Order: sequence, then C-alpha cells, then structure tokens
Amino acid sequence: MKPLNKIITNKDTSVNPIWIMRQAGRYLPEFREIRKVNPNFINLCLNDNLSSEITLQPLKRFDLDAAIIFSDILMLPYGLGQKVEFEKNFGPKLGDLNLNEITKIDEIDFVEKIHPVYKAIRKVSSDTALNNKNTIGFVGAPWTLLVYMINQQSPKKSLKKDFFKDEFLINRILLIIEKFLKVHIKNQIDNGANVIQIFDSWAGLLEEKDLPNFVYTPTLNLVNYVKSLNVPVICFPREIKNYKEFCDIVKPDAVSIDYNIDPKKILKDIKIPIQGGLDPKILLTDKETLKKEATKYLEIFRDHPYIFNLGHGILPETNPEMVENLIKIVKDFK
Repeated sequence: MKPLNKIITNKDTSVNPIWIMRQAGRYLPEFREIRKVNPNFINLCLNDNLSSEITLQPLKRFDLDAAIIFSDILMLPYGLGQKVEFEKNFGPKLGDLNLNEITKIDEIDFVEKIHPVYKAIRKVSSDTALNNKNTIGFVGAPWTLLVYMINQQSPKKSLKKDFFKDEFLINRILLIIEKFLKVHIKNQIDNGANVIQIFDSWAGLLEEKDLPNFVYTPTLNLVNYVKSLNVPVICFPREIKNYKEFCDIVKPDAVSIDYNIDPKKILKDIKIPIQGGLDPKILLTDKETLKKEATKYLEIFRDHPYIFNLGHGILPETNPEMVENLIKIVKDFK
C-alpha cells in the first residue's frame, strides 16, 4: 500500500509520510535552470516532458513519499478559453470572462487544450522514482476558481467591490467550473493520479453566511465525485475559520491545515486524517528551530493519522538543505 493510503485509508498512526506543497519549484536550483530558458509559465505547464521532469526533481533529490504534478489550478480557466498569464512580481492575470464563449466549450475541447498535463501525470506515475509512492493530482476548489475568473487576479485581502452583483453570472460560472473540474479530476486519475487534493486558497475571504453556497456545497459535490472513483481526496480550505464545520459537512478523506491554526484544537475537533500545519517560514530559520517546530506537530499528532506537510507552499528562498533536514526529522521520529 502506498504511503498516503496507509494514513488516509488505513488510518495508520505508526508512520508519518511527508510531501511538501510546491515541492517542485523555485527553491531548487535545477528548477531555476529550466525556468531561465522557459519564461512562460503556462507553456511550461503544458510541456509534458519538462513538467514531468520538474515534478520528479524533488523525488530524485529527497526521500519524499509523494509527487505532486507540476501544474496550476488556473489550468481550468485556461482550458475554458479564458486568457491566463503570470506576470513577474505580480502573479496571475486573467482576461475578460466571456460567458457566451465559455458555454460553447465542450469536454473534448477542454481536454485537448490541457492534455499535456495528463501526459505528464502518466509519465510521472509510471517512473521508477514513484515505485511505492503516491502521485497526487490536484484542482482548485470551485470558489477559489470563481474568485480568479471574476476578479481576474489574486484578491490578496479583498474582492472587487461589485464581485457579487451579478448572481446569475456567478451561479452559471460555478456550475461550469464544477462540471469541468470533474472532467479534469477524472483525466488526472485515468492517467495515474492516486490521490486528489482540492486547494481552496481563498476560502478565508468569505463571511460565514456565504460558506454553504460557495464553499460547502460545491466542494462536497467534488469530494463525492472523487470518492465515487475510489481515490482518496484531501481538502485544503485555507484560512477557513471553522475547520470542524467544514469537515463535518464536506467530509473529505483528509484535511490539510494552515500554519496559523492551533494544531491542538484541530486534534480535539477533527477525527479524520490530518495533513500539514508547519509554517513555511520555519524552513528559513536554523536546524534547532526546525527540529523543535516539526517535532511539535509530530508529537501532537502522534496517535492520529497524520501526513507531514507545510501549512502553505514552500518559499522560493528556502535552502534545499533545510528540506533535507526536515525529511530526516520526520523519518527519524519515533
């Protein structure tokens, strides 16, 4: 049985597998070499030879228990024909949203536009570096994708003032997003992904009264869909105020937690397997601090099914040696 399945399916508490959000990325010199000559991020994600190579880079360097495909949650709007660009020191910029054009897109068009992502997953999952390791596919949650598609950029702290004004548009787009997320998930699984993670990066922006419509219901639909394909699903509702309520309603197989949430409270509130929590900034400190903070999570979740990870993506300025140290701390923990 693969490492993450031991935790998620078997509820094993004797091991703590580790993978790291954004483990394939800018902190690795070998990634920076590829990026130097491939400045267009979307084109890089759609180059299956390079994206599979990038996905495998951290597995060749470190003793990690899973690969997560080098891609982006914004492949979905891109596949639906919305313009998506990544601007240096700014982040994603999306073009105008044309509902008439998006409603004309069918599943064949969508899959054809982003099929190199699936080819890359097939290459990764069949690579010998993945023997007895998990291949993680992922999507953005419907709410987070809705935010990007209407807001046209990262909201950081707040949404456009008139974000909710066109209820008809929002509901139509949510349905389209949900439909094509299912297509995207199925194609990732068909090509070798054996765990799916759903990233709800902007769950924390919503008031409590809006969570059922925009987070709970659409995410529950996706979770049920992944479960129907017999693949474990992990949800990461970043900065959501009430993890317990989220888990009770959405019922993922496992939940990934933020670094600004108290792990002891999580342990008390949540019965399903837990992932993550360590502040990525801890990897910018020293070995002693890293050991102390990582061990804190390992001790708290000692008797609970737990996958070690960070509470957000690894920072670009992280020294790869600190990642090596972290993995050793986790693997040596008794």
